[in-house]
Amino acid sequence: MAQQQLSAFILIFLGMLTAFGPLVTDMYLPTLPQMVGEFHTSPTMIQLGLTTCMAGLAIGQLFFGPLSDKYGRKPLLVAGMALFLASTAGCLYAQTGMQFAAWRLAQGLAGASGIVIARSVSADLFAGRELAKMLGIIGAINGVAPIAAPMCGGLLADSVGWQGIFWSLFAVGVLLLAGSLRFAESLPRERRRRSGWGETVRSFAVVLRNRHYRAYVLQFGFGHVVLFANIASAPFIMQQHYGFTPLQFSLCFGANALAIVAASALSMRFRHLEVLSYRCSQGLLAVSVLMLAALAGSCSFWVYEALLLCLLLLLGFTFASANTLAMDAERRNAGTASAVLGALGFLLGGLVPPLVGVGNVLTATGLVFCAGAAGIFVCSRHALRSLLGRRTSGAGLQYQKVRV
Repeated sequence: MAQQQLSAFILIFLGMLTAFGPLVTDMYLPTLPQMVGEFHTSPTMIQLGLTTCMAGLAIGQLFFGPLSDKYGRKPLLVAGMALFLASTAGCLYAQTGMQFAAWRLAQGLAGASGIVIARSVSADLFAGRELAKMLGIIGAINGVAPIAAPMCGGLLADSVGWQGIFWSLFAVGVLLLAGSLRFAESLPRERRRRSGWGETVRSFAVVLRNRHYRAYVLQFGFGHVVLFANIASAPFIMQQHYGFTPLQFSLCFGANALAIVAASALSMRFRHLEVLSYRCSQGLLAVSVLMLAALAGSCSFWVYEALLLCLLLLLGFTFASANTLAMDAERRNAGTASAVLGALGFLLGGLVPPLVGVGNVLTATGLVFCAGAAGIFVCSRHALRSLLGRRTSGAGLQYQKVRV
């Protein structure tokens, strides 16, 4: 019974940590048009808060990941949650759009601790199919949280405004700080990296020399380009182009999360995730091209929604498979590998919000979808061809049926 309670705590705690970053970036999305007026600034300046937050999430993972390999997971978690509370208070009392963007950078840096350490703890405690199962759950949460967070924000937007949403984030931070203090260290001292700072920095080169890991990390990163193109554009497409209210937008946006949840859950049923990843990359590229044509032609909402559901379904398979395959390829350097994986995703995703706001939002969004999907396809194809070149056993012959 005690072991079951411990497993339940770990699952809930890691799930909350995984969802933490997307909650920070996305929960206030329904209030973006409202914040433009309150700060007396432009949509681009308000969207800059998304970019700085994602930059913080990227940089923070590169910092927290390797340090957690050296000093343990718990101290870095506690420090990250304390910083998050301070930066969230700064966002609440910001007077200008630029001050808000600066505090969002700090908030992203703090939130990164939860994302990177959640994956590292999974690699500390689990192996083989258990690791794949846990990373599959994390992948599902990582996929659904960016979609579900605006739904929660939309439910709060009309009653408490953007400030109330940030107070809710502050409360989540308090809960996670309490959980971090209760969390039992998952990386024993004898397994920690004892090398100096130079070796810690060189650990990045070690994981990046792994071609299989590198291909799936890039695929994961390009997946974030597609995901954040939707996140940044949907409030304006649905509310300004299709005339949705903030609540209608958040409900529709949240309902789309079911596609990512279903895909992430189903991905673990496939024996060969490499093949699944490649097939989904082909479908994702095709659907993205159709989406570009539909948006450029000012399609109806239902055409847009149908294509978006297909896009998110394929993206869910992509996230779950790429996340598992990348971490399994570098389990010996789990903290660093998790840092690079998460950092690249948010770094590439952080470039997207200003891009979808340039010119016609419909056409710009379609073009970014296509660019991200093309990157996913190229990386997945390269990874599968590299694997086929190494597989010569009977099990590997099954891959030969896949034409790349």
